[in-house]
Amino acid sequence: MTPSQDLTPFPSGSSDASELLRAFILGIFLFGMVGMTLELILLEHYDEIWQWTPFVLFGTSTLVLLWYGFTRRALAIQLFRTVMVAFVAGGALGVYLHYDSNVMFERELSPDALGWALFREAIFGATPALAPGVMVQLGLLGLAFTIRHPALEAWNAQSREAAGRR
Repeated sequence: MTPSQDLTPFPSGSSDASELLRAFILGIFLFGMVGMTLELILLEHYDEIWQWTPFVLFGTSTLVLLWYGFTRRALAIQLFRTVMVAFVAGGALGVYLHYDSNVMFERELSPDALGWALFREAIFGATPALAPGVMVQLGLLGLAFTIRHPALEAWNAQSREAAGRR
């Protein structure tokens, strides 16, 4: 065997490798989204308007991915990126709302609680304060799916070409 022979299944820079990785990331994203949807339904996480945030984001991302699946348009991937940023923001908001709810509950039980004791009780409280962090993880996975996406690469090339003609 000569040094120039490559034994890897996907040579460096191969689009096959990036497509395989992109499919794997999308699969993990979809698996996590379905799992979270089922868990939130089982927990009856839909009493207040804020609790609908993950369902709205899950539904929106599903519609955008279906749109992309049927049309293969770069605009769908751009919109998916926007929805993923909303996932990250929604997850951060959820952590805050869960934590705040636990703090209010702990203050009712122990009005004198302050500092570390209050923080510890609130973080480990009845409402899982860090659970919405899963939305942040899903958002980051979705954003990873869009990195150097072929639809965006073609769109960017067309934009550069159009700008060069001006």
